[in-house]
Amino acid sequence: MTAADGWSLFFWGLLASLALMTLVWAFSVPRRDASLVDRFWGLGFIWVALLWWWLAGRPLNAWVMLVPVILWGVRLSAHITWRNWGHGEDARYTEMRAGRSDPAFARRSLVTIFWLQASLLAVIALPILASVLGDSLFWPLVWLGWAVWLFGFVYESVADWQLAWFKRDAGNRGQVMDRGLWRFSRHPNYFGEVVVWLGFGLIGLAFGGWWALPGVALMVFLILRVSGVALLDRRLAETRPGYREYARQTNALIPGPVRR
Repeated sequence: MTAADGWSLFFWGLLASLALMTLVWAFSVPRRDASLVDRFWGLGFIWVALLWWWLAGRPLNAWVMLVPVILWGVRLSAHITWRNWGHGEDARYTEMRAGRSDPAFARRSLVTIFWLQASLLAVIALPILASVLGDSLFWPLVWLGWAVWLFGFVYESVADWQLAWFKRDAGNRGQVMDRGLWRFSRHPNYFGEVVVWLGFGLIGLAFGGWWALPGVALMVFLILRVSGVALLDRRLAETRPGYREYARQTNALIPGPVRR
C-alpha cells in the first residue's frame, strides 16, 4: 500500500476511536463516572485494529499482530471493569470534577478525557497499522515480538492477580503491597505493560513499520511520566503509610533486588 493509503487508514482509525469514546462519554454523563473511559481503553484498540484490517482488504498476515492485540485488549478491559465494579468514579476524575457543575464537567471531560484518550489511542496503535499495511513479513522478528509480548502479558496478568488477591484481605486495607512480583518493583503491572508494547513494536518492525515506533514510545512515556508510575507514586506516598520507605528500597519499574 502507498503512504496515502496509510494516512487514509490512520484517519479512519482516529475517527472510529473518537466515535467510540464519544459513545462511552454519553453513557458516562448520567452515571457521573468518567472512569468508564478506562474500561474501554483495551477494547478501543481492538475496535480500531479490526477496522483497519477490514479496510485494508483483510490481509491474512496481519493476524500475527491482531491475535495478541485482541488477547491483551480483552484481558485489560475485563480486568479494569472487574476491579472498578461498584466503586464509583476513579479518584483521578473525581478530582477533575471538583468545583465544576455537572454540565461544565461533561463538556470539559468530552475533550480533555474522552477525545484526548481517543487521539492517543490512534497514535499508540501505529504498530497495528503497520501490520495491515505491510506487504512482507520478517518472521524472526515476529517470533521475537511474540516472545517479548507473551512475557509481558503473563507478567502483567500475574501482577494484577497478586494485587487483587492482596486487596481481598480486609486486613491489608491501607497497607503497602510488597509481596510476589511487587517485592521486586513498585509497579510490576506497568512493567509488564511496557514489555507488551515493546513486543507489539517488534511485530510492527517485522512488517517494515519503523515509522510506528513513536507509538510505542508514546505509550511508554505515558506509563512512566503521565498516567502511570509518576502519578501513582505521588498518590500512594500521600495515602499509604510506609510507601516512601518501600519506594526507597524498591525499583519503580524494572524488577531488581530490594535495597537496604
